[in-house]
Amino acid sequence: MLPLCDLIVGTEEEIHILGGVTDTVSALTAIRGLTNAVIVCKRGADGCVAFPGAIPGAVTDGLVVPGYPVEVFNVLGAGDAFMAGFLRGWLRDEPLERCCAWGNACGAIVVSRHGCAPAMPTWPELEWFLAQPSLPRRLRDSAELEHIHWATTRRHRYDELTVLAVDHRSQFEDLARELDADPARIPQFKALALRAVERVAGGDDRFGLLLDGRYGFDALASAADAPYWIGRPIEEPKSRPVVFESSADVATELTEWPLSHVVKCLVFYHPDDPEDLRERQERQLLRLFDACRKTRHEMLAEVIVPAGLPVDATTVARAIRRFYAIGVKPDWWKLEPVADPNAWRNIEAAVLENDPYCRGVVLLGLSAPEEELLASFQAAAPFGIVKGFAVGRTIFYDAARGWLANRLDEDEVVAMMAGKLKTLVDAWRQARAAAMGGRAA
Repeated sequence: MLPLCDLIVGTEEEIHILGGVTDTVSALTAIRGLTNAVIVCKRGADGCVAFPGAIPGAVTDGLVVPGYPVEVFNVLGAGDAFMAGFLRGWLRDEPLERCCAWGNACGAIVVSRHGCAPAMPTWPELEWFLAQPSLPRRLRDSAELEHIHWATTRRHRYDELTVLAVDHRSQFEDLARELDADPARIPQFKALALRAVERVAGGDDRFGLLLDGRYGFDALASAADAPYWIGRPIEEPKSRPVVFESSADVATELTEWPLSHVVKCLVFYHPDDPEDLRERQERQLLRLFDACRKTRHEMLAEVIVPAGLPVDATTVARAIRRFYAIGVKPDWWKLEPVADPNAWRNIEAAVLENDPYCRGVVLLGLSAPEEELLASFQAAAPFGIVKGFAVGRTIFYDAARGWLANRLDEDEVVAMMAGKLKTLVDAWRQARAAAMGGRAA
């Protein structure tokens, strides 16, 4: 087989087997006698040595490319990783030394992690790794590298996301009490919300739902086979400081959630909150973020400035920067709509400067009148960080009242919500297209 090869890569032991002798130089010489292929001898922590031509008298007289000093956590997949990095360069006609460096780097990254295929680095990871003047020997302690790995291995990209939010719990309970309605009808209504999304989306994965486990569990189960984005709340409604609705061990709760469920946490937060309140909220957010990463769930942070507190064009951006400063990097942000372009500029800068891999922002509705919400789309559409909306009461409230009061049947409820959802989707897409000069979003 050797005369058919263009490239031969192996460890020293494999080179010995192929060459038929246990002396490395003699084995390389025997191989060279049968093939003109480039030979790469992997040497573990010492990197590798490449031989594009004649075999020299000593292994170290070949093209020596040093390895990277990292703590070996798990060797499974090291060879695959080396070949992945090497071949990325080889197949692009990169210089041989660069091919070897990329192979060594990929191998170092993988042996520093638990796992094989899931530990393989992406190209952005490799670029970041090679650009660092120094790295911790315990490489998996690099929060930035691990974040890049997480963010660049997510399965789906969203250039647009339009969501019907029916994850409300206390609001539905209040409405049921007001109308003297049976709370057992709330889960049925949330199942109708899924039908409304399906009527508008028709399988388009740019649509989604926010559903809770308390009243929306059946709808969550029904949505499992659909292609839609699914978000699910973790917080106790109206809590400030934020309290999780689940057990105190939030990670244990999340292990029971499907990986496709995005963990949504609403926090009523102002960057100038009293220090004790701010720290309590931030500790909760850090716990949740850590739990999401360990259970491999995406996280959506919904930030609402409490009513009555001062707000200017920097308030929300300062809150976002504070979250990043303490180490919380949500996959998504859900933010209040604002009319001030300067506020959106500040928000976009806060996100992109701290996490260019963030999926983006969706606008919440806060039961705003439809006309007001449509105007907010115009303000947000020029900013690429905004991907769409996650709106609830503006869409479902009238339908929910009619349903719980037994004034509307299932078909009427679905039609009403679908109509309002489609109005908002069309308005968002038109606003984005206009902001982009007529180009498709």
